[in-house]
Parts: sequence; structure tokens; C-alpha cells
Amino acid sequence: MSTARRVSGALALSALALVGACGGGSEGNQASPETSVETTAAVTTQPATGDSLVAQARGDLVQVYATAAEDQPTVALDSPNENGAPLVFLVEQSQGDWLQVLLPVRPNGSTGWIRAADVQVATDPYRIEIALAAHQLSVYERDQLIAEHPIGVGTASTPTPGGKYYIKELLEPPSPDGPYGSYAYGLSGFSNVLDEFNGGDGVIGIHGTNDPSTIGTDVSHGCIRLTNDAITELVGYLPLGTPVHINP
Repeated sequence: MSTARRVSGALALSALALVGACGGGSEGNQASPETSVETTAAVTTQPATGDSLVAQARGDLVQVYATAAEDQPTVALDSPNENGAPLVFLVEQSQGDWLQVLLPVRPNGSTGWIRAADVQVATDPYRIEIALAAHQLSVYERDQLIAEHPIGVGTASTPTPGGKYYIKELLEPPSPDGPYGSYAYGLSGFSNVLDEFNGGDGVIGIHGTNDPSTIGTDVSHGCIRLTNDAITELVGYLPLGTPVHINP
């Protein structure tokens, strides 16, 4: 595998479309947000215990194969993605010149194989654990708990889907007083009950809100709500590719 780099998140802005399945606070007119995350950091040859591996596209597309032995790809994914963010994957395992990665496509949990030469591989020490019933988001740096925040989650009719995902993009809405608050992370997962929302394709996200009174309740269309202070804190250090485990 190619040399891995440690990643950290730093904002760069470009115009985007809105996260597809999120229910914000007051859902009035919703303008287009902005985003992008730049990955930079020190070089390391071996990931530390507890680190994840994140692969970022080198070129303008990455071909995905069903197995490492296939000759023809099953799909080709563009970079940047439809929202202007760099295409990233969470690496599940490596096999010679190939990487098995979690894909940002339906159905949730889809994986595929990509060529290691098509991506840059970086290490990420962070992960997010979400407890839906407890309405709590926890952030770990390797095995150390470094942050806990109360959250709002999906309703009974539009539940937040459980499973393993990763942060695929960072959006900055035009105003922190809008329904998505200061920032919104788009995840690699999708709503299981909504095929589209507000013109998007039902992507699940983690975002701020203009109505903090809804934190701690079942309120959204499937997204995870945080206070604006909490999401702004996370944006300060969580990079694209960070694993997100959504638990009951």
C-alpha cells in the first residue's frame, strides 16, 4: 500500500447543493450551502492502532470493481462529487494493489474494490459513535473519548438508519440561522424511507440547527442534529473519511 498521511480538516469554500435528507430546524426557504475540506498533515508509514485509513481520489474519477479480480468496473465515481467535495472512501481492507472500500452509494453498507494507484491513502485517528436512543454523539481519538454532545435524531416515520458510514463532504450553509445551522457533514449513507428530499437523493447528514430546543428529541427526517456550537467544534478537527457508527 502507498505511504499513508495523517489528515486534518481545514475549510475551503465553493458553491454546493444542500444535504439531501436532512430536516433542519425551521424548514423555510433553503439556499445553497458551500463546502470543501482540504486534507493536510505529517507523513507516517504505518497507521497507529485505532486509526482508520481514508482514500482520496487522485484524478477526476475512480473506477470501482466488484472484486479485486474483475476486469470491468461496476461503476465510476466522479471527483469532485456532485457537491464539489473531493471523492473519499473509508478503507475496509487491502489486498496487494487493491483496496476494498465503503462506498457512498445505495444500498447502505455497499463496498467495492478500487486500485490503490488511483487514490492517496491517509490515516485518521477519529471516529464518531452515535447512540440513537440516548440521543448522544461521542467522538473518540483512537480509544480516548474526547467529546460528547446531545443530538436530535430521526422520527419514527423517518428514522435515522443504523450502520457504519463515513463523512463524505462538508457543507457550509449561507447562514447559521438557517435550518442546517453553521455546518453540515454529508455521510456516505442514505435514508431507508426517503428516496429524495428537498431535491437531494436522501443523504443522511450531521448538522447544526436554528432550533436548539429540538436537541434531545426525535425530530428530523433522518439526519443527526447538533447545536451550532457543537458542529462548529467538530468541524475544527474532524476530516473527511472519519468513520461514523450509528447504533440503536
